[in-house]
Amino acid sequence: MTLLEGAIILVAGIAAGIINVVAGAGTLITFPTLLALGVPPITANVSNTVGLVPGSVAGAYGYRRELKSQWRPVAWMAVFSAVGGVTGGLLLLILPEEAFSVVVPYLLLLAAMLSAVQPKVARYVRRKAPEGATTDTRPITFGLVLGILGTGVYGGYFGAAQGVVLLALLGILWSTDIHRANGAKNVLAGMANLVSAIIFISSGTVDWVIVLLIGVGSAFGGWIGARIGRRLSAPVLRTILVVVALTAATVLFLT
Repeated sequence: MTLLEGAIILVAGIAAGIINVVAGAGTLITFPTLLALGVPPITANVSNTVGLVPGSVAGAYGYRRELKSQWRPVAWMAVFSAVGGVTGGLLLLILPEEAFSVVVPYLLLLAAMLSAVQPKVARYVRRKAPEGATTDTRPITFGLVLGILGTGVYGGYFGAAQGVVLLALLGILWSTDIHRANGAKNVLAGMANLVSAIIFISSGTVDWVIVLLIGVGSAFGGWIGARIGRRLSAPVLRTILVVVALTAATVLFLT
């Protein structure tokens, strides 16, 4: 790895850390970057997952005020996310590498679509909020548990735009306070990342130089995202995510 390539990965990690906290799709930055630098898909995916863990921790800590008095239900939801993350991580290692290479472009297209429709989901959530209310947090339902398990599996297997899906689920089925839902999203996505990262580390397929660069970058980016995330232009970030996802999917389809 050259010095320039290392700098590119570090910057991508910072951008991913910010975007993961704000929008939940930072993998759309780091994963295509690693592929463009010639990193094999499986190595890129597992190293990216491990590297993004510090950013998830920083983002979850940054939203601790939004989750005040809600840590018990968030902890229960995190358990289901962890179960899904373990399942997804094992599937990635068990299934043939060719299967991953085939499915990744379609996952990127799905992630691009989810990023593009996120504003409609947010408007739906706001319309469902009681008139004059600033928060409406509900008990955990069976449907929400199934959704968290499913996104956990997806997060452990690939993870791009997992946070977008989680934010939609939490905003509709748990809390219409979008900041509280976003804080919980960071915890649940981080948990799926953490448990799958442990599995990947034990598999011996991790590139630790990539992990270090993305880890340092994502931790710094997560800190920035938690502090200024609400001031960033969501349409601009969303446009970047969609363009990167579609570009990466196109490249993979043609190779």
